[in-house]
Amino acid sequence: MKLHIGFDDTDSPKTGCTTYVAALIIEKMCKIGVQFIDYPNLIRLNPNVPWKTRGNGALCLRIKCEDSLYEDVKECVVETIEEDADFSHRGTDPGAVFLRGEVPEEIRDFARETIQGIVRLKDALKLIKKFGAEAIGYKLRRGIIGGLAAIGETLMGDHTFELIAYRRRENWGTPRRIDASSVLEMNRKMGNLTFNNVDPETGRILITPRGPDPILYGIRGESPEAVKLAHDMIRSYEPIERWVIFRTNHGTDAHLRRVLLIRDVKPYNPVIVQGRVDGNPIIIPGGHVIFRVKDESGIIDCAAYEQTGSLRKITNMLIEGDLVEVYGGVRPPSGNRPKTINVEKIRVISLAEKIVFQNPLCPVCGKRMKSIGRGKGFECYKCGFHGTNLTKIKVRVERTLKPGIYIAPPRSERHLTKPLSRYGIEKGSVTRLFDDVIPYNLFFETCVENRILN
Repeated sequence: MKLHIGFDDTDSPKTGCTTYVAALIIEKMCKIGVQFIDYPNLIRLNPNVPWKTRGNGALCLRIKCEDSLYEDVKECVVETIEEDADFSHRGTDPGAVFLRGEVPEEIRDFARETIQGIVRLKDALKLIKKFGAEAIGYKLRRGIIGGLAAIGETLMGDHTFELIAYRRRENWGTPRRIDASSVLEMNRKMGNLTFNNVDPETGRILITPRGPDPILYGIRGESPEAVKLAHDMIRSYEPIERWVIFRTNHGTDAHLRRVLLIRDVKPYNPVIVQGRVDGNPIIIPGGHVIFRVKDESGIIDCAAYEQTGSLRKITNMLIEGDLVEVYGGVRPPSGNRPKTINVEKIRVISLAEKIVFQNPLCPVCGKRMKSIGRGKGFECYKCGFHGTNLTKIKVRVERTLKPGIYIAPPRSERHLTKPLSRYGIEKGSVTRLFDDVIPYNLFFETCVENRILN
């Protein structure tokens, strides 16, 4: 039997991680005799939904097993969720979905909508019933949505990999202890085979999260071999309990959907819109840059926040008439703030001419003249020449901004945002029927303690 197991929403802002629940389930499944037919899938869903926890990641395990093991597998998943989900948190609503056989196209479509928009629980339940799947949910059962979406996103197109190393439970909530110089060395040696290890603008190490979750570090890259090699270069001052390699939609722009008209932009959706800059950008308190983009259907505000670093500087160089594509999540209107696109990246398609008007040069001595009043002409303060018929001259200013794509620095990127280093090396469409068995020791290991430093 081919079985797809999706689950989501087991963590909270104060503890836990759904990928860690996946790691625990994988360990148990290895002991009951199932075969894995894909790397564990980590699927990042729409990052703009207001009820998400941190990275909004859902998990899917794709296995092959005897029919007689189905109840054991289901019990293994349910038992682990019930033991490790943070049920005390109000917003934690776990759910798990079990689907036998192939993944129907309708469930793939549902996954795409969950990554790029907003979906309802009743739509997920309708699909689960239609295709004979089984779902288990707790509290508000929102995790069922993510579980079904993780099953439906089969990663047939562009995808990447992430190796996540986990901490021992006694170290959760304490400062992470890894050798920063080993991360810098790994980043230099791996080149574009891995990405977003270090922020180039600040030098900040990015593979270690800052919350109280079980993750020690996560390394993202183009292949399982690359992330494993990078992992082997990291020197840790604390023991690693286990690590898992996930196949994922990280760094693929999977969340972004092109919207043809600005009037069709909807709150909470990640969008790509094209239009011309209307007016000049302004800087508001906090250092955030606000600019407006318009097309024949309407106008929308766009915001590049202070923490986006160089991207904020780029958007501040725009002028009225520039043709741009804006990529980002849509914040709904609130108070006196209109609906706004929070900018993740921007593509400058073409630049408008920047024209300034200058006082004319004196025809006698060549010095810049000064106005002597509206309609009264200009006077040269050096030689005294008066030019009553002279007017300001139009001067075209060379712009330093160039056409191209500009992205927020890695420290500000969302999980799904495709970094510049991945442009041109995206993976094309692949046909996978999940028939090949992948030995679990290629993507999973427990109790790695041999590289701890004193």
